[in-house]
Amino acid sequence: MLAGQSWWSICLVFQIQATTLSEKVFWVDISWIGVVVIPVAWLAFSLDYTGRDQYLRPAYFAVVVVIPAITVGLTLTSDYHTLLYRDSWLVIQNGVLRLGQAVGPWFWVITVYTYLLGLLGSIPIFGLLTSEMRPFRGQSVALLLGTLAPWASNVFYLLGVFDTSGLDPTPVAFSISGVAYLAAVTRFQLFGASPSPTHRARRLVFTQMHDGAVVVDRQDTIVDMNEPAAAILGGEQTQVLGMPSASVIPSYDMLPMDGEAPEPLSIETPNGTNRYDVSVTRIDDVHGRFLGRVISFHDVSEILRERQRLKVLNRVLRHNLRTEANLIAGYADLLADTEETPESRLIKKHTQRIIDVGDKGRTIVELFDTNWATKQPRQVRELLETCISDVSKMHPNARLAIGDIPPESAVSPVLKPVLVNLIENGVEHNTNPKPWVHVSARADDETVAFHVIDDGDGIGEYERAVLARGDETPLEHGSGLGLWLVQWGVDIADGQLEFEDRSSGGTVVTVRVPRFFVADAE
Repeated sequence: MLAGQSWWSICLVFQIQATTLSEKVFWVDISWIGVVVIPVAWLAFSLDYTGRDQYLRPAYFAVVVVIPAITVGLTLTSDYHTLLYRDSWLVIQNGVLRLGQAVGPWFWVITVYTYLLGLLGSIPIFGLLTSEMRPFRGQSVALLLGTLAPWASNVFYLLGVFDTSGLDPTPVAFSISGVAYLAAVTRFQLFGASPSPTHRARRLVFTQMHDGAVVVDRQDTIVDMNEPAAAILGGEQTQVLGMPSASVIPSYDMLPMDGEAPEPLSIETPNGTNRYDVSVTRIDDVHGRFLGRVISFHDVSEILRERQRLKVLNRVLRHNLRTEANLIAGYADLLADTEETPESRLIKKHTQRIIDVGDKGRTIVELFDTNWATKQPRQVRELLETCISDVSKMHPNARLAIGDIPPESAVSPVLKPVLVNLIENGVEHNTNPKPWVHVSARADDETVAFHVIDDGDGIGEYERAVLARGDETPLEHGSGLGLWLVQWGVDIADGQLEFEDRSSGGTVVTVRVPRFFVADAE
C-alpha cells in the first residue's frame, strides 16, 4: 500500500515538472498503477491484520483485481479510446503550466470501486475501536486516520470543494498517512501486538473444543455445530444446519432454561448410550436483544462411572475389609488369651493398621462424595475443640493442647477430617510415652492459618515429595492414606499446605484456608 502511495506521489512530481502535453499525460497514465494498488493492498492488509485471512485466497484475489487490472490496461492504451479520459489539454494557471482533463465513464467506475474497497477494508478495523487492549485501539485509530485522510482529500478534489489549480491533492495527503502509520508502528506496536489471532481463535475454540456445541437462532433452528456435537447427535454438520432443533437434539423441550444449572441427558451414540451435562447459554446483541442460544454437551459418563467405582470402594472399605480385619483381630485375641506371644501382638498391631487404613479410605470416599460448597462454615474454636476431643478418645495418653484461636472466624467444614488426621499423625508417629501435639490458629482479613505442632519423629522428605508430585510410584509412595486425606481436603477447601521441621524435633504443619465470619457459620 505504501509502495502504491509512493508511486502516485512520484508520478505527481514528474507530472508537475513536465513541459509538454504528452509528458504530462504519460505521468498521469502510469500513476494509475499506484492508484489502483492502494485500495487492493489496503483491503488485503485489513483482512490479514484482523485475522480474516480466509478471504485472501487466489480465487478471491483474482476477482478483486479484475477492475484495477482493466484500468491499468486502459491507461496503457489511452491513445486508442476515451473510456478513462475523453480529452486532455494544457492550461496556464497563475503562471504555471497545468494539465486539464475531461474524465470518461470508466473513471467513475474505478473511482467508485476504489472507494468501495476502501470501505470494505475499513469495516473490520472499525470493529477494533472498542477492543479492551489499548494498543489495538491505538493501532486502529492510526490506521484509519492514515487511510481516511487521502480518501477525504480525493473526495474534496472531485467535488471541487477547494481550489487546487487542477492538481489532485491526494498524494500530498499521504504525508498525513506517513505520520499516522509511523505512530501505529512505534507508539502502538503495529508489528509487535496483532489482533489477527483473535478472530480466528474464537472460531477455533468453537470447532476444536472437546465438548459438543450447537448454536440455534431465535426460531430454534440450528445455524452452527462443531464436530463433537455432530458425533454426539449422530448427524453430518452440513445436513443438520437449517433443521429444527427438536428434530436433532433429544428431549429439546426438557433442556434447562438460559443460565440454569446443567441437566443430565442420555443420548444414544454409535458407541452406546452416554450421559451428558447439557447447558444452555443465551446470546444477545449489543442492545440486549435475544438472538439465539448455545447448547453445550459435556460428557459425564466417565465421571458417573468413577462415582460408581467410589461407591463400590466405599462399600468394600466400610463392610468387607473391616469385617475381615475384625475376624483376624478376634482370632488374635483368642490366641492371646491362651498364650500372649510377640506374634499375637504383631498380628493385632497390623490388623489394627488394616482397620485404620479402611477407616481413612472410607473418609476419603466421603470427602469426595460430599458437596462441601453447600455445607455451612464452622467456627474455628468449636472445630478445634471437636477435633481435640475426638483424638483424645482414641489416644488418652496424648498431651493435646489448643493455643490461640482467632475470634469471629469460621472455615469450611472439610477441615475437620484434615485436622483430625494431622493431630493423629503427630500422636501415632511419635516414640514418646506421652506424645505432645499443640494446635493453634491465626487469622487475617482473608485467611485462617492452622498450625499443628508435634514433638515426634517428623514427616520424612520422601512423604512430602510424594505429596508435592501428586501421585505414587512403586518405588516412591507414602506410608498410608492419612497425608493424602489431608492434601485432598486442603485442596477442596481451596487452601495451602506447608511443612516445616522443628529444630527441637517434630514438625510444624500449616494449613491456610479462606476465612469466613461467625455470622456465616452455623
